[in-house]
Amino acid sequence: MKKLYLILPLLPFFAFSQVEKSKDIKGIVFQKKKKSTDLTNTAISTKDARQVATVSGGIEGIIKTLPSVNSNTELSSQYMVRGGNYDENLIYVNDIELYRPFLIRNAQQEGMSVINPDMVSAISFSPGGFEARYGDKMSSALNIYYREPRRNELSGAGSLIGSRLSVGVVSKDRKLAALVSGRYRNTNLVLNTLNEDTDFNPQYLDVQSYINYHFSPKWTLSFLGYYSKNDYRMVPKKKTVNFGTLQQPITLNVFYGGQEADSYKNMMGTVSLNFKPNKKWQFILDNFAYQNREREYFSIGSAYQILSFDPQTGAPLPSYDLGGQIDHARNDLLVKTVGSQLKARYSPNANSDIEVGLKYEKEFLKDNTNEWQLVDSLGYSKPRAFLPPGQLDTAPLKLRYHIHGVNEIRSVRLSGYAQLSKKFYIGEAKAYINAGVRAQNWSYNKQSLISPRLQFALKPDWEQDMLFRISGGIYYQSPYYKEIKNLDGQFDPNIKAQKSMQVIVGNDYEFQMAGRPFKLTTEIYYKGMNHLIPYYIDNVRVRYSGNNSAKGYAYGVDTRLYGQFVPGVDSWISASYARSFENIDGRGYIPRPTDQRFRFAMFYQDYMPKFPSMRVNLTLVYASGLPNGAVVFADPYQYQKRLPAYRRVDIGLSKIFIDQNENKAYGNFWRHFRELSLGVQVFNAFNINNTISNQWINDINTGYVYPVPVRLTGRFFNVKLNFKL
Repeated sequence: MKKLYLILPLLPFFAFSQVEKSKDIKGIVFQKKKKSTDLTNTAISTKDARQVATVSGGIEGIIKTLPSVNSNTELSSQYMVRGGNYDENLIYVNDIELYRPFLIRNAQQEGMSVINPDMVSAISFSPGGFEARYGDKMSSALNIYYREPRRNELSGAGSLIGSRLSVGVVSKDRKLAALVSGRYRNTNLVLNTLNEDTDFNPQYLDVQSYINYHFSPKWTLSFLGYYSKNDYRMVPKKKTVNFGTLQQPITLNVFYGGQEADSYKNMMGTVSLNFKPNKKWQFILDNFAYQNREREYFSIGSAYQILSFDPQTGAPLPSYDLGGQIDHARNDLLVKTVGSQLKARYSPNANSDIEVGLKYEKEFLKDNTNEWQLVDSLGYSKPRAFLPPGQLDTAPLKLRYHIHGVNEIRSVRLSGYAQLSKKFYIGEAKAYINAGVRAQNWSYNKQSLISPRLQFALKPDWEQDMLFRISGGIYYQSPYYKEIKNLDGQFDPNIKAQKSMQVIVGNDYEFQMAGRPFKLTTEIYYKGMNHLIPYYIDNVRVRYSGNNSAKGYAYGVDTRLYGQFVPGVDSWISASYARSFENIDGRGYIPRPTDQRFRFAMFYQDYMPKFPSMRVNLTLVYASGLPNGAVVFADPYQYQKRLPAYRRVDIGLSKIFIDQNENKAYGNFWRHFRELSLGVQVFNAFNINNTISNQWINDINTGYVYPVPVRLTGRFFNVKLNFKL
């Protein structure tokens, strides 16, 4: 355990890598990842992903330790990549694209990640420059493969905030393999660490299944099913927030009335037929259906008082900064998607692959939005022109905003791709190229997109084990529900896809240090963007302006050092510097709401040499504060301050009683267990009050708008039991 303390002072000196495996192929030996040849992918150990201590309980917790990934909340599984927002990331399970709920505005509502870590067999993540076979988003692609059980199994886990149970069944002839897993989560205890008096009752559950039937070595039929239901209930009572500076401390007291009741239901089913007539050909036909039904209902009234204090005595000063507001919403959304995709792969030899795919989707969206906010300050409704105290205000009563829309669309989306992958020699150097192109058409906005993409790698015949990479192309953010909805609540058929031209240059350097393997990976990237849709970020909700009125650019450098800092277990340290700017309506460049700047993260594992069954894992994140964002409907050029830096340390301690390798069980009862462990997780170990966003409070006396910080969770101790039979 002493290694943990010895390494902490060295954190700023370490940087980036990615996990790769070597595989012998005919003629050429070249680095290749499981189930993927994408040079931009970072492979992540499923064992590490399951062990990491994270409040959200998904594999995204470990992805957030990668240098190109940013997130300023522990309650959400969403993340931002290289200056992009939460909506710019692709998620695939078994090559089927998944969708998160659309209406979620608060990280507390989100519940569980859509990915079940207990079912995962392989994880790969690309922060940009990915292949043509991935869809049309501007930032990243997360590709997950679920596993087939090899024997009958029963596993589960229980903790103070949730539980899960998984069952694996394999037939005697091994033709049928089924894996079914259910999860339940209630984060009430974690949310009670928030500095406010609120009754929470968030309940999240899901059931997932992955079933395979092998008719023969050539034919396989599989089913992937998913159902989730998130119910979020909140009754706020009162809250006190201390902010300001040492010279000018400010206290906000808020008293509430009303409640919020939200419901999010997701269902997805996919039937896939896999035909592999020989080693050269493979055909996959996927038929899928997806439904998302969301309801967001709340009516919350609040009254507030702003107090300032005498800097000399600390005594409260007389205050007339009184006000209140009413937030109301009755939002309903129904999304249905059905479709098919056909993919074919031809491998004429061990060094070449040709892949093509065609996808058809039929979409139905029905949206009913009715959302408004009334702001009152000393009896004056906002917005209003500032008038000196005592002067009569004859302006009519106005809502701060009112978003109303009844929308319904039926559309068809066609997409396809073709790509060629080839390994070859250039002199004594090994080389790899992947060239491809995507095409898409959406009947709603009648826009066709062409997206060429290219990857190239060169491995010189040097004594040092180095690989040089370059990738890039044109990447679109194809519009969907959020992008086509303007600030008035109406769908706009004239909205177009956002466009990003990307170039990424990277280097992988493998070496030995202290007799153990390490890899240092560095990437430099640049994105030129146009047809951007400006947006506001409030907590985890992205609200678009509804017009392609901006252009922008992003650049940065990522680095990661991966290796065995402790013999036998993998750890890594990553750092990045990233900037992202936009120019709205030609008014000049300003930082985008996701402008990250500096970020440092670490995932570290250790064990006690004399007691190897005692293990620890630690995740550490430091990220510069993001721009605090403008109030919705306000001018973003007037809001350029930043949130405080995000700092967090989570620790997982575990005792391994039984595992399949070293600690085998004996006795009539315990010999049935293949794994058994008990752990303690310490979330936010240093109890740092991080800020996710600002609540904007109006002062009628001065016309000033106070940015009141919205704080995240405090320290929490969780006990977790894992078993596998």
